[in-house]
Parts: sequence; C-alpha cells; structure tokens
Amino acid sequence: MPVKSLAAYKNRPALVQSREGDKLIIAVGGGGDSFTEFKVREKDLQFLHAGPCGLSDIAALGEGEEGPVREAWELAEASGQTFSLGELAELIWGTYSPQSAWAVFLLLKEGLYFSGDLQAIRPRPAADVEAEQKKRSEKGQESRERAAFLERLRGLNLELPGDSRFLQDVEALAYGRTEKSRTLRDAGLEESPVRAHRLLLETGFWDASVNPHPFRFGLSLSSASPVPDPPPPEDRLDLGHLPAFAIDNPWSEDPDDAVSLESPDSGAPVLWVHVADPASSIGFDSAAEKEARGRGATFYLPEGTYRMIADEALPLFALGLAERSPALSFKLTLNSDASLAGAEVIPSWVRVQRMSYEEADASPDLKAFFALGERNLARRLAAGAVSIELPELHIRVQDGQVRLENIPPWKSAAMVRECMLLAGEGAAWWAARRAPELLGGRPLPFPYVGQELGDLPADPLPGYAGSWQLRKSMRPRSLSLKPSLHQGLGLDVYTQITSPLRRYTDLLAHQQIRAVLRGLMPLGEDDVLLRMGAGEVAMAQSVHAERASRTHWTLVYLRDKIGSRWEGVVVEKRGAKAHLLIPALGLDTQVNLKTEVQPNETVPLSLVSLRIPEGEAVFSAL
Repeated sequence: MPVKSLAAYKNRPALVQSREGDKLIIAVGGGGDSFTEFKVREKDLQFLHAGPCGLSDIAALGEGEEGPVREAWELAEASGQTFSLGELAELIWGTYSPQSAWAVFLLLKEGLYFSGDLQAIRPRPAADVEAEQKKRSEKGQESRERAAFLERLRGLNLELPGDSRFLQDVEALAYGRTEKSRTLRDAGLEESPVRAHRLLLETGFWDASVNPHPFRFGLSLSSASPVPDPPPPEDRLDLGHLPAFAIDNPWSEDPDDAVSLESPDSGAPVLWVHVADPASSIGFDSAAEKEARGRGATFYLPEGTYRMIADEALPLFALGLAERSPALSFKLTLNSDASLAGAEVIPSWVRVQRMSYEEADASPDLKAFFALGERNLARRLAAGAVSIELPELHIRVQDGQVRLENIPPWKSAAMVRECMLLAGEGAAWWAARRAPELLGGRPLPFPYVGQELGDLPADPLPGYAGSWQLRKSMRPRSLSLKPSLHQGLGLDVYTQITSPLRRYTDLLAHQQIRAVLRGLMPLGEDDVLLRMGAGEVAMAQSVHAERASRTHWTLVYLRDKIGSRWEGVVVEKRGAKAHLLIPALGLDTQVNLKTEVQPNETVPLSLVSLRIPEGEAVFSAL
C-alpha cells in the first residue's frame, strides 16, 4: 500500500503517511481538521485509492459524493456485472478519484443498492432493493412515532392503548423479567423495577392492583402440576376410635395436621399428632417431589394460594376432607411436665373433625389439650424459650376488593402451636435415637432445625415493645444434619414435620422417615444437604414475595384513605423519633413526635402519603 494513499480504517478515512518496518503510520480523520495517528498492520486497512492524497483531501471527504446512484445501479443490475471499486466509481461519477472511491466505500457500507466487497461489488436484485427500501421507510416511520411517544411520555400524556407497544420493555423490567429498559433509558429515567412500576402507574398503563412482586422473585402464580399417586395399600393402624381435631383458621383449605390425646392405664399422657402422609406415594426424585423442591413451600398471597403439591392431591392427603384419612401419626409419650419420654411414628387411619380456632376456644372437649399446651409452654420458657407476640393480620383480595382482618390471639392457636412443637421435638428424637436402631446403627441423615439466641435484652420490655426488642435480637434458624439446640424454642432437639403439604423440608423429613419404616435405603448425607439447600432457597423467595405482596395490598387498601386516622403503638424511641406498630394494618412506621411518649403507649396517626412502587406509607403523629 503506497505512501499518501487513501484507505479505510474502522470505517473512517485514513491517510497512509509512512512505513516503519512491517507497520504503517496512518492519520485517521476525526472530523474537520482533527486527525489521530496510529501504527497498524497493512491487513487492518482497506485500500481505496493510490493518491497522492494529503490531509486536506482526507478532511474534505465528508459523507461522500452526490451522483446518479440509482441510475447506475439499474444499469449494473440489468447487466449482471460485478465491479471493482474503481469501475463502480467511474460508472457513477465518471472518474476514479479519492472522493469517488470514498463515496463507493460508503455506498457499499450502506448496503441498499450494492453488496459484496471492494474487489467484487455486485448490484443487489431489484426485489431485494425494494424490500429494503420498504423496511427502511417503515423503520423511519417507527423512529418518528417513537420520538412522538417519548415526548408524550415525558408529559405523562400517553395515548392508550396505542402507546402500549412502546411500554413492553418497561413492563418487563417492572416484573423483573429483564434488567434493562430502552424506553426508560431514552426518557432519561433510572432503569429499575421500582421506577418502571411507578411510571406504569403514572401513565395509567397499570392500575394500583397489579402486584409485580411474585414475578420479581421468579415465582409461579399456579399450583404444581404433577399429581402424585394415591397412598398405596399398606398396613395402617386404625386410630378411628381416638377423637382427632384439625384446628386452623377458617380460611385454611389444606389441613395437614390434627391432634388426639389419650391417657393409658400407666397414667403417662400420650399425645398423638397426625400429619398428612404425602410421602407415602411421593418418592425421591419423582415429578411431584422435584416440583415441590423447586418451589420450597406453598405460596400464600392475598389474591390466591399456589401450592407446592398439585391441588388435586388435597383430597388424597389432607386431613378431614373425607370420613377417614391416611396419616403419619407421631405418638408422643410425655412426662407430667409435658417433657418427652418417648416417640413412635406409625402410619395410620384417622377420623378427623375440622374446627376453627374460634370454635375450638369454645369447645369443652379440648380442656385437656389446653392444659397440656400450658404445661409445655411453661417447660419451654423455663428452658429459656423466647416468646414473641406481635399483631397478626389476614389480608385477602376478593372481587377486586382488599379486606384486612385482625387475627385474635386465640387460646387454641397457642395450644396447637405447642402440640406441633412437641411433634417436631418427638420426630427429631425419633430420627436421632430410634432410627439408627432400625438402620443397624447407622445415623439417619435428617433435616434438624436449630437456632442460637442473639444478644437479647437483659430485661425486655412488656407488650409489643418487648416483642419488638426480642424479634430484632433473634438470629435466623438453621438446618443441619446433626441434632442441635433450638434455643429460641427452648428445645434440645427439634425439626419441622407437621406441614408436608405446605413446606418442602417437612416433606423431605417425611420421606426419610418413610424409607426407614419401609426398610428401604434413605437418602445419604450429600443428597439431603443438597435438597435442604434447594428447598430453603426456594422457600426464602416465597417468603420475600409474600411479605412484599402483603405490603403492596395493604397500600392498595389505603390508596383512597389519605388523611385517615390510625392508632400506633410505640415499640422503640430514639430522641424525637419513634418507631410504631399499627396493629390494624400490620405495618410499622417511624414518625417525629413533639411530646414525650413511653414504650407501648398509643399515638394517634394520620396517613400522609403512599408510594406503592416503593412499598412505603408515610404517617404523621397528630
């Protein structure tokens, strides 16, 4: 390539100035009289014209030369000839010069009339040129329409539904399906799910009822699809003579535990906790098991319930939906103080009566259960258990309306909790002590649940303020293959086994128990660890999405209540700022107070504003 020749370097005009060994020194035009020197290999350049050229010639090249391009293309297309760069320059402009050579280079780069390379340039077929022109015309029209849309967007004055096509990337970002949005970027806005959500509300593309949070956590708004087989025929102990009670909230549709109580002749009280038995037919690595593992837990939203096991499985396994239900029953022999003396696990048939907490509180048949629950609570508190009592709220969306209902502190709810804790303690005791006997001395890999206490306050406050202190101090629970203390519950050993229809790790525990009872090989340590981890990660996503969704629907409930009055309970105070719980809404908030208040004192509040995309409600003290 001769010195002072014209070349193209990265689609920009370049003057070959000199040669140094096997490299060329080039000056590349940067617009006007601006040039940058580079040392490059010859193969990195596209030769255009031998020159001689100077820097002024390169600066004058501009965007190419005007000329009868279409007429030349028609002649070339009719001839079917292939051209060199110089031949095409002469055909169009009548001369092969640095200016016409650069113009041919740009023409080939544009790609409308000609294709190929600089040594063999071919006219494109007429049909291809026509199609390309139509495509470019439509693209130009689309660009003009998009520019007009962006102008309307900046003024929050969209033309819906026509403008909806330009908002698809914004919606995808709001749902968490992508991390970018060209529309937000072009509008000069932050590319985040929260900003996208806010824009969709501001423009009226979404209304406040759209809940994006499940999708942001990758959750499905449908129940599992694989339907497990019914429980197989097997020997089950008939416990139909024992009254069994499944006690839950009235809106519960998936009862998976029930309780019975007997006092044998020995005088040692015996608590039976009957639990749904899906592990009787859901095997390791079955389709239903894999689906449950991927979900981690049943997903409860105010707008619906999405189960980790198919809806069709409820009649097969849930307790009390039929006259007689199959169960995995945990027989717990207790000492007089409700401490555990022994535990057995037995496949059974049970006849279950379903009751609401309100009905159970008024039932004379449950007095012995209440007494047992009180003894067990006293035992746990004496062992250092932490009791946290904060307001609970049931939120549901029905026919587009949000309904909030405070859940009373039912006495029977506390009793059922104590019975379930005894069942978890008994199952862990069985897995640690009895299962190795049945496995020839080998330990059973099992999902034990433990918890270490954090730095608890030495003298917790009473009421909500004290529970708030304790909750902030608690450390998260942990899963392990070895029995460990659950200090928060005041138990030496514990696991969770009472919700195998709702929680994957409970199902996993049942599968291990079932394998031992059937004389089969349970999963090994590595498999249990992997499944525990997968289930916990998936369940954590559900928990985060549930919390965000509950806040979302609470704010939707409040959207027409700006200025409304609420009662807040002081749970923490720092200077003039106080943290308050609002029991009627299940929210907490921080406000500045002008008067001195004490923990647990009630403060009247006014709702000032809402930020639904951010999940924030702002209150002020009255």
